[in-house]
Amino acid sequence: MSRRYPSTIAEPVEHEFVVSRSRFVTTAHPVPDPSAAETVIAAVRRRSWDARHHCTAMVTGVLGDQARTSDDGEPSGTAGVPMLEVLRRRELTDVVVVVSRWFGGVKLGAGGLVRAYSTSVSETLDRAVVVRRAARTQVRVDVPHADAGRVDNALRAWVQHHDATSGETVYGGSATFEVWVPADLVPSLEAELASVSAGALLPVVGVERVVDLAPDPGR
Repeated sequence: MSRRYPSTIAEPVEHEFVVSRSRFVTTAHPVPDPSAAETVIAAVRRRSWDARHHCTAMVTGVLGDQARTSDDGEPSGTAGVPMLEVLRRRELTDVVVVVSRWFGGVKLGAGGLVRAYSTSVSETLDRAVVVRRAARTQVRVDVPHADAGRVDNALRAWVQHHDATSGETVYGGSATFEVWVPADLVPSLEAELASVSAGALLPVVGVERVVDLAPDPGR
């Protein structure tokens, strides 16, 4: 069985949640590393400067093995860790969530805060587009410009039906197409390229790495 990797989200999403007159505005943002996450946090702080708290949680790394949290003045363990637990349950990585809270005058208590911060993040992620990640093998092929359109269409159709993804296309003396495919389907792609070119195209198999795939169906 192939290894499962955490997913990420396609784009930033924001959502407001209100409980006992306290406003919780959550920003969920895809990030490549902790430094980028800190940039997002700083931007939220500037934008929502009048909020009492800006609690944060982030998970980064291909395996989701790097995590940071901050309660930002809320009682210890009532904000950052519950937020992080939502990211863990959703099996997400390369994501930062920031929950800005405007106090409504009613104390929520420790349990109420945990529920509020967890719910804020959960409802925000419900609105996010999830992007799957998986290990795929690089296949590159040089195609004469005259045949580029036909081969491009064939590759797009093949990718769509084989849980693969298209990579970068480079135009120089020829058109170089890149496809990331499951390792066990490399022979199938080679056969497809041979079929559309009467055996003239010679693909080059490259490295394996973890790549973003299409968003989950229905999201």
